[in-house]
Amino acid sequence: MRRDIPPLDEVRRITQKKRDAWWTVLLVDPVATPLVRLTAMRTRITPNQITWGAFLLGLGSAAFFALGDWQWLIAGAVVYHLSFILDCMDGKVARLTGTGSVFGAWLDFVFDRIRVMACAVALMWGQYDRTGESLYIWAAVAVVGLDTLRYINSLEIFKIRHSMRKQIKVRLKAARRAENQAELAFMEDLLRDNPEADVEQDLQKARSEAGIPEAPEAAPVAKPQVIDLHQEFRHKFPAYLRARSFLLRHRIRTHLVSGIEFQMGVFMIGPLFDVVLPATIVSGALLLVFELAIIYKLLLSTRDFTRTIDSFEERKVVAAA
Repeated sequence: MRRDIPPLDEVRRITQKKRDAWWTVLLVDPVATPLVRLTAMRTRITPNQITWGAFLLGLGSAAFFALGDWQWLIAGAVVYHLSFILDCMDGKVARLTGTGSVFGAWLDFVFDRIRVMACAVALMWGQYDRTGESLYIWAAVAVVGLDTLRYINSLEIFKIRHSMRKQIKVRLKAARRAENQAELAFMEDLLRDNPEADVEQDLQKARSEAGIPEAPEAAPVAKPQVIDLHQEFRHKFPAYLRARSFLLRHRIRTHLVSGIEFQMGVFMIGPLFDVVLPATIVSGALLLVFELAIIYKLLLSTRDFTRTIDSFEERKVVAAA
């Protein structure tokens, strides 16, 4: 038995994400985190082995779904949730024990997509065989398509945001070399670190309290320049900040219906209450609404990015003059 595993509160701090899906925060972490500590203390199970276990349980869930009758739907839903708990545990064990790997992250992602595909086909085939309704065939295509769309969209948005931040940093470094400007900070990072604060408070804090307090005889300390790439979005939706702060205080991200909630709607709520098709339609519609909201937020962010780049160009012209 390992004796270097910290108490449960410390395990929570190490393993739980600062922001996560509400389903994970409320229904998975309370079970998964104690299991992670127990697993790390008493076994030599690796994160990749847990990933394999989650995948095999997911295939077992698909087998239950394929049988079609209501009792098998309930069994499939329960096994699917157990599979998801294991799926959350592998990353936590990796963070706690320092045994994570790039290959493990790839394996986890690929197995998740295969599990969703297998369960979608099995669930909808079982219902088609049970009822003869061809809508279930189209539902299987929709579930696989929406799951793929969600993760492709997430990856592309991440790449675009990373590219915007990188370009701004390059411009700022050039400006600092020419004008000895201050350090850079991004508003979204300030809000993530301090969810209690609103935009004006963060701006004031960034302008007045950044850096180490200087001694009376010390030279002036450079204060960070705050770049807000979500300024237009916050201006259009001021209530967003209050909702975001409330959710972040409880570790819940504002993307309330993501891939996780979509899967649970299709593979847990639908089978448990024998409303597979309605649950799939509602879950798919909510997923699309939130994905469109994220795309709209990205559009507004690109406008803020353009204005920021233009401001650097204007400074360059003024400096040259």
